[in-house]
Amino acid sequence: MNKVCFVGGGNMANAMLSGLRRQLPTLSCHVIEPFALARERLASLGVTVHESACREAVQGADAVVLAVKPQVLREACAALRPHLTGELIVSIAAGARIASIARWLGADSGAARIVRTMPNTPALIGQGITGLYAPEALAEADVATATALMRSTGAVVRVADEAMIDAVTAVSGSGPAYVFHWIESMLAAAKGVGFDDADARTLVLATLKGATALAEASDETPAVLRERVTSKGGTTAAALAVIEARGVREALIDAVRAARDRGAELGAASDGD
Repeated sequence: MNKVCFVGGGNMANAMLSGLRRQLPTLSCHVIEPFALARERLASLGVTVHESACREAVQGADAVVLAVKPQVLREACAALRPHLTGELIVSIAAGARIASIARWLGADSGAARIVRTMPNTPALIGQGITGLYAPEALAEADVATATALMRSTGAVVRVADEAMIDAVTAVSGSGPAYVFHWIESMLAAAKGVGFDDADARTLVLATLKGATALAEASDETPAVLRERVTSKGGTTAAALAVIEARGVREALIDAVRAARDRGAELGAASDGD
């Protein structure tokens, strides 16, 4: 990979740029960013910045990454459209389907080189996970380029159906918010039984980090690991009984389904534009 162009210079673009520049120090990085302060920050990092879409930004790019908010994606595609000559497009915008992006770019959705992805916010520290969908007709070299781009911030899971990107959004895209909500609740619980803010934070974050690391390292299922912590009639059993009685598991399952369904609604709305 020799050159990449980002449309939008926000947090996710910055995370990807940081990872790419660590892995590929000679990579030519261009960013189309309308906001002056963002351009100044990017320029200070050695990135070539452009106030608006232009041929210079995309010419010779191995990939053009659509890294703008979903609500301005159509406008960004319209501005980009006159300057494209068939470059690989990698979208990280939630909701918008490949057919919509192709239409906004003035391309044939069956022939366009477009990959749809969904990263998540731990990408900001290189610990992200990205779901990636590429149409079957897309060349494997293009899939490899898109995968390499997204691996700049963490792991990549390829899905076989574009509709599964909505499921990825629901599980891992929105997932950090569920974890942060759980952290908030555990912090409140720790302070409720007498710990100050500092000790509560240390106990809760270390517990979550350690439990996750154990789950990753173990061949056992989470259910088995949970059972090993839970003695009959003990303190953990008392706590889990409350969690089960309050329907926490069912609430989380319903929450993921709601997020998936909302993603599908947003995608359907973009199809109608």
